[in-house]
Amino acid sequence: MELILHKNGLTFFFYLLVLLLYCFACTEGLDRRDFPAGFVFGAGSSAYQYEGAAYQDGKGPSIWDTFTWMHPDKIIDHSTGDVAEDFYYRFKEDVALMKEVGLDSFRFSISWSRVLPKGKLSGGINPEGVRYYNELIDELLCNDIKPFVTLFHWDLPQALEDEYGGFLSTKIVNEYHDYADFCFKQFGDRVKYWATFNEPNTFSSEGYATGNTAPGRCSTYEGNCAAGNSATEPYVVAHNILLSHATAVKLYREKYQVYVYTKHFINYVRKASSSIFGIFV
Repeated sequence: MELILHKNGLTFFFYLLVLLLYCFACTEGLDRRDFPAGFVFGAGSSAYQYEGAAYQDGKGPSIWDTFTWMHPDKIIDHSTGDVAEDFYYRFKEDVALMKEVGLDSFRFSISWSRVLPKGKLSGGINPEGVRYYNELIDELLCNDIKPFVTLFHWDLPQALEDEYGGFLSTKIVNEYHDYADFCFKQFGDRVKYWATFNEPNTFSSEGYATGNTAPGRCSTYEGNCAAGNSATEPYVVAHNILLSHATAVKLYREKYQVYVYTKHFINYVRKASSSIFGIFV
């Protein structure tokens, strides 16, 4: 995650265009036929950097909402994700641009605190957050763009950070399991490509060793952090991320990868063979 939060909703597509122009400049002609069959052209985003609407429609705060407000000095332009690209309200415009560019896929992350404001099912479900992701997924599919969904891109619900330290506690494993289960149940009928965590190494090291990113923890010798232990906490966090990843994959394989549906009064069992799991590193 960059430490600049761009305001222009077309920034993402500008960078994509620059990349394409660079590729064309390096060749005497480049088109899809130059790529292997089945090559997927896509683009990606993350919820905090892209969505905006940080405190609207029932969304709960995340550790990044807190971090950018408490430590503007650690953000290059002192910006926040309160509005960001305004994708929450303008996603149909961006999807239309994706279609025009010719993308096959779009990778986005789900904001945990947008669907579960308190971070857990017992804290209540936000129907507006669920509606938003349903509409986004449907809009992508209507434009023949495959949704690739990441469950966690660094924006832990602040409520879980406040309650027990988030990924510093093994309690997070069960919370993540329930969150993943909720997402699979809500969106899994249309989403066939999932990733559990985005860049866990960076989340662990920058958030808990140097304190440069949320939640901004480190030892006093490392940086200007209110609390933390740079020698131990990154490893604790990484360990709990791996446990959370494993429990989510196990859940999906056992509960969702094989499913039964009824057609013409006959039961069929089918493998969701296109589903994938991984950690973006």
